[in-house]
Amino acid sequence: QVQLVESGGGLVQAGGSLRLSCAASGRTSSSYYMGWFRQAPGKEREFVARFTWSGGMTYYAESVKGRFTISRDNAKNTVYLQMNSLKPEDTAVYYCATSRKIITIIRDVEYWGQGTQVTVSS
Repeated sequence: QVQLVESGGGLVQAGGSLRLSCAASGRTSSSYYMGWFRQAPGKEREFVARFTWSGGMTYYAESVKGRFTISRDNAKNTVYLQMNSLKPEDTAVYYCATSRKIITIIRDVEYWGQGTQVTVSS
């Protein structure tokens, strides 16, 4: 079992920045993929970014490429999502996810966090 706890969401103006954190505990592994998804009101959950605990296989959704950065602190078992140049369309609940499979689609995710709300005002 793996437990994921997100934090760092909030309200920010367009053009601002936020950093989300995801603390992992339980049976994690350097070969596991860690990632972020988001779900806006009335929309399906979508992929945002992912990599492995070892830092490889980094991949971003086109909509966030160049603005968001996924990173990690292995000593703290924590993954971060630095979000810059935020837009109102980035408003969503952001979920941390992990899996032994490459995670770019929902069905490949094995464990989810509870989510953290990000609201970007125009």
